[in-house]
Formats: sequence, structure tokens, C-alpha cells
Amino acid sequence: MLVRDAMSTVILTVGPAHTLRQAAALMSARRVGAAVVLDPDAGGIGILTERDILNSVGLGQDPDAEHAHAHTTTDVVFASPAWTLEEAARAMAHGGFRHLVVLDRGEVVGIVSVRDIIRCWVPAREPAPAL
Repeated sequence: MLVRDAMSTVILTVGPAHTLRQAAALMSARRVGAAVVLDPDAGGIGILTERDILNSVGLGQDPDAEHAHAHTTTDVVFASPAWTLEEAARAMAHGGFRHLVVLDRGEVVGIVSVRDIIRCWVPAREPAPAL
């Protein structure tokens, strides 16, 4: 199975000036764990995850004063839609992150998460093992 089969094509994007509270509200409303940050001034694509927001709040920073650009990961590992899910999982495990931005010919076409991969590998209706 390929990344294109598992990725979400509905992508939440935020700007670098969004506050962390605004980004968190959008992520919560969309029920996603990451947003793509498009910063035309920095000339790149970044990612802001729920963990980035959690780390900021945990440090006592004000989510109404902190902006996405200060917490965005800019050295993003990009996946191709043609990658296998094993390749994506390996990249996530090696890099210690849970989301990959999917690029096709330089354009953002999706995001794939660990959860997306698990959903493909484990049938949704399969009963959980007894403890």
C-alpha cells in the first residue's frame, strides 16, 4: 500500500502570524494533529503539530502571544505519494515524528500520519485483543 492510499488530502494550512491558540482551535475543529505552515517570506513549507503547541504551553508561554512561525518545524521531511507505507513509517521512526507532509512535483498534496498508516495496516472493525 502507498502513501497516496493513506494520506489525508484535506490539509489544514495556517500562516506564520497565526497565534498558537488560533492554530490549536483550527486543529481541534478539524480534528487533526498538524497544520502546514505556509510562509511566503521564509520561502518554505513548515509544519506545526499539537506537540509543538503543547511544548509551548508547558513552558508557560502565552498561546495568545506566541505565533506559529516561532514554533514551526522548517526542516520538514517530505514524503512522496508513491512511497510505500513502510517507507513512510521508517522515515517517521527514524526522525522521531508522527506526520509527513506529502509533496508531488513541489506541491503539497496531503499529510500522512502514524494513525493513517495504522488504519491501513489494521482493519477498523477488528476486535481489540483481550487484556
